[in-house]
Amino acid sequence: MKRVLKKQNIFKLLACLLPLVFILFIELLLRGFGYGHDTSLFVEYPADPSKLVMNRYASDPFFSDTINATKGFYEPFEKQKQTGTLRIFVLGESTAAGYPYFHNGSFHRWLAYRLMHSLPDQKIEVINLALTAVNSYTVLNFARQVVNYQPDAVLVYVGHNEYYGALGVGSTSRIGSSSGLINSLVWLRRFRTVQLVQNLLFSIRSGGKPSNSVNLSENLMKRMVGKQQMPFNGDDYKKGITQFETNMQQLTTLFSEKHIPLLISNLVSNEKDLKPFISTSATDRYSANREFNSATDALKKGDYPEAKKHFLLAKDFDELRFRAPEAMNQIIIQAARKPSVYVVNARDLFEEHSANRILGNETLLEHVHPNLLGYALLSDGFYEALKKIGVFHADTAREMSFKTLLAKMPVTKVDSLAGIYQIMILRSGWPFNQPISKDFNLGQSMEERLAGQLSVNHLPWAMAMDQLFKGSMSTGNKLQALKATEAVLLENPENTTYYMYAARLNFDLGKVKDAEYYFLRCYQIDPSYKNAQNLYLLYLKLDKPSEAMNWLKVVEAKNGMNADYEPMLKLVTRLVQAKKELTAQPQNQNLRMEIAGYYEKMGEPQVANNYR
Repeated sequence: MKRVLKKQNIFKLLACLLPLVFILFIELLLRGFGYGHDTSLFVEYPADPSKLVMNRYASDPFFSDTINATKGFYEPFEKQKQTGTLRIFVLGESTAAGYPYFHNGSFHRWLAYRLMHSLPDQKIEVINLALTAVNSYTVLNFARQVVNYQPDAVLVYVGHNEYYGALGVGSTSRIGSSSGLINSLVWLRRFRTVQLVQNLLFSIRSGGKPSNSVNLSENLMKRMVGKQQMPFNGDDYKKGITQFETNMQQLTTLFSEKHIPLLISNLVSNEKDLKPFISTSATDRYSANREFNSATDALKKGDYPEAKKHFLLAKDFDELRFRAPEAMNQIIIQAARKPSVYVVNARDLFEEHSANRILGNETLLEHVHPNLLGYALLSDGFYEALKKIGVFHADTAREMSFKTLLAKMPVTKVDSLAGIYQIMILRSGWPFNQPISKDFNLGQSMEERLAGQLSVNHLPWAMAMDQLFKGSMSTGNKLQALKATEAVLLENPENTTYYMYAARLNFDLGKVKDAEYYFLRCYQIDPSYKNAQNLYLLYLKLDKPSEAMNWLKVVEAKNGMNADYEPMLKLVTRLVQAKKELTAQPQNQNLRMEIAGYYEKMGEPQVANNYR
């Protein structure tokens, strides 16, 4: 009897395991034949196996239709973090990704550029993992993976897409309001078997039409919206609030328990220069238009606090929820009351740069996305917060100020114009419905032509920068050529070619300190004989023979002393001594002529002339 029961139990166990074994077999088979995609956050960088890069399929599990799945930045970083490296990850939605500029318009590039110059001896990694059309579900999921890659800090900007971002309560990719169910489904979508089932269901639902039958002429905003009207304090409105609060509490708890600094920015959006998209009637309690009109009247009367109050209510009552309600900012403050979690008050910075502290076109392009000044301000908020909590320590004498950042940041005119054109195209469609003027003329300048092609994806950004560089050099505009070079350098921070070009252009333009910075950075990345030699020659041209001698010794160590270097080292040694003597005898004309002679022999006649 016991033997029979034992056999029955074995058969029951096998009956339970058989479907799992079958599914596992199918999963392995699909992977073996290359079906579907690996959706992990990072994959090995194809050009260098020692590095990782964001997976272009990482967003797929969050979108019901992967034709809408968005791609992020492609910024490699070391698998094995080097000692002394400052590693910062960025998570968030389209604002965190730098829409519509992307590239160097993004706040993380402003931050990286400033950190590079403020911490010239340190390796900087600022890796942006933000995506358009996502919300706190994606941020939380990515964060759970990011904590395993030794971040010194993680920066977050999220909240505007809770309703219409992937998996949001009003989006076309909505699958419910239970966070447990949603997170489980996101996890399951990583498996090829689930991807197969999902694709089959989509094929049946669409009548066999391919995924690319989606109308891509509609902007992503429109494609992601499943429910346009969500009244203030209604069920869907409250679900969005609960969704954000649940995910933010889990996010902040994760980083607090890991003791990793998490910096979350509060949210900014256009208050005075954007009318509500959808409003109820003026007699309704929650009429967005009535509040907007009241705000406009108060603004005309000079009652700015009253105007601000009504503008914020108009935003909250707008039933097309592309702007986060004020409740989201309160959730951020509440969720951040944990160790290792900090709020970055970007809103205050934006208000300081807005008329009467009411947010509008001074810092924002449309409903939520900052202009270039806005992205610079956002970077400044994170920079100062990182410094305040001790993530980095900058030498005051070398630290780049915000004013200097605004003056030097390599965002080209092409980038700026392309962003403007992108917004014009966006505003011409739903929900703005503001047609481009028939009188609009793109212009025929090189910058306008490149920006026009870039804004409609007819030209890759790297090619646009290359053409800008070549065109600028052909007309002798070295300043613009330098900006194009630095722009590409930020996109490729490990490529010494761009550092070399930037160094030489800076030197030609008389920007000696910047030239020195880039030559030194070049050597830090690639400590080669050639790069050491460039530094030796630079310091000779700068009339700094002591520094030149130090680098000549480095050249000797790397290349071995030969007939060329031995007499050169003797000349530089004599030059150093002669300059010391001249300091004590500044009127000694013989010494001055001696120094001039040394420089002549070393092929530096311009420096020699300074002593004649």
